[in-house]
Amino acid sequence: MQQGPRIITKIEANPLLSIKRNEYKQLRVAAYCRVSTDSEDQIDSYKAQVAYYTEAIAKNPRWKLADIYADEGITGTLVKKRDNFNRMIRDCERGRIDYILCKSVARFARNTVDSLKMVRKLKAKGIGVYFEEQCLDTLKVENEMFLGLHSVMAQSESENISANVRWGIQHRMKSGTFKFRYNLLGYEKGEDGEPQIVEEEAVYIRKIFNMYLQGSSLTQIKNYLEEERVLTRKGETKWSENVVKSILTNERYCGDMLMQKTFVDNPISKKTHKNRGELPKYFIQNNHAPIVERSVFQAVQAEMARRINKRRVSDRSRTEFGKYSGKYALSELLVCGECGSAYRRKTWKKRNGESEGVWLCLNRIENGREACEKSVALHEESLHEAISRGLLKAYSDFSGAMDCITTALAFAVTQSEEVLDVYAIEQQMKQIDKELDEVIVLRERTQGDKSKYDKEIRKMSQQLIALRQQRDLEKKKMESSKATKYEIERIKKLFEEKENFIQYRDDVVRCVVECVRVGENGKLTIILKGGYTVEEEITD
Repeated sequence: MQQGPRIITKIEANPLLSIKRNEYKQLRVAAYCRVSTDSEDQIDSYKAQVAYYTEAIAKNPRWKLADIYADEGITGTLVKKRDNFNRMIRDCERGRIDYILCKSVARFARNTVDSLKMVRKLKAKGIGVYFEEQCLDTLKVENEMFLGLHSVMAQSESENISANVRWGIQHRMKSGTFKFRYNLLGYEKGEDGEPQIVEEEAVYIRKIFNMYLQGSSLTQIKNYLEEERVLTRKGETKWSENVVKSILTNERYCGDMLMQKTFVDNPISKKTHKNRGELPKYFIQNNHAPIVERSVFQAVQAEMARRINKRRVSDRSRTEFGKYSGKYALSELLVCGECGSAYRRKTWKKRNGESEGVWLCLNRIENGREACEKSVALHEESLHEAISRGLLKAYSDFSGAMDCITTALAFAVTQSEEVLDVYAIEQQMKQIDKELDEVIVLRERTQGDKSKYDKEIRKMSQQLIALRQQRDLEKKKMESSKATKYEIERIKKLFEEKENFIQYRDDVVRCVVECVRVGENGKLTIILKGGYTVEEEITD
């Protein structure tokens, strides 16, 4: 059969059906405003935006004001931090908004991924966003590419701003003009603009440092602060061990300031990292009035390091490190003279139903009598009395005991020679580092054999490693010497009063006693710090 010519006929659309169903419907229109800082000019801009959109929506007869959503002093790079933006999205999902007005793409979001994700999410629900500055309506298909371009530009602008701000902060740190942050207990901004001590809070800061040096654990200090109803910096009565630890390790309490301890590697995620050497740090000594003496602060750091590196005493411990307990001083000091194991406190029930504390060899507790046959059980009351008598003997020989303690504790102190050593090492490191840079440049420029340069680079690198280790060792000695001086003064102060040794006290024992060795038949050898030794019999 012969095929006829192809004929194309246009069938006109039904004008009744071509009208959008919501064309004559009053649209529920919302507006979103945001400013990124709390400065006065930004707040004025924020108020102006709110007033402008309120009036603009009210003037249009086809629009009905759904709500004005505004975030003040909030970053645009993270959606999760913008409460009103998230509230607007939730209202869209609940069908309360038909259209959104926004000044620009940058006001909506400075994160390209977030911007496109949210716009597409709203578009899928038939909700459009109109950006006035760019004249973009997201419901129009052709505007998708332009929206992506403007989103990328907004993110790039945010990254440039962040880089400039970071440079400014680092420059102020380097020049020592970086402002003191009042985000810690004990300080407030004075009338002269400098940090000023708040004595009502500083009392508890000193108490925290003293309690730690007297043997209290972080948990015990936390419990004390909660019992005293002391408020945290945020005005809460609930404390945590981490907050207590942050106070004990904050150098600002001794008048110094270490800057750039943390950093943000990218302005979009804003994830904070601890600075472990990726960026330079800036340390300012004697920056402001201290709440605690530097020697006290350094003594706390030394004690914290000692507790962290405490070796295990139990064979049942899962790690090589032991756990510090601030409950009893003798848990760390009382050792068995037979097997060398630590003693542990147990509670025994008497025949009359009363309880008493008894100290037993841990090796014998865990492994049986065969592991340590000659160790004896020590009744706590008798043990405390014997230690008090031994300390009174040391007190009666004050000069002999203090000479021994002072000589031994001060043995590591080399005064200013250590300072000179550290300075000389650092100067040598700078010189080698300079020479190393020159060798690297020569290696890159040469067209011949590079092996001799590689050998020289390896040699210099090894020298730098060795010098760095030596410098760190000398610095530790310096810190140890200052802590030692403070320790000597603390012990001397205790020996000034006989009353400190009449009754057993955990804080006194922790301060002056190195260890207590339990010998045959319960004979005690009390060794004070520095090696001064006292022997005492336990009498029941």
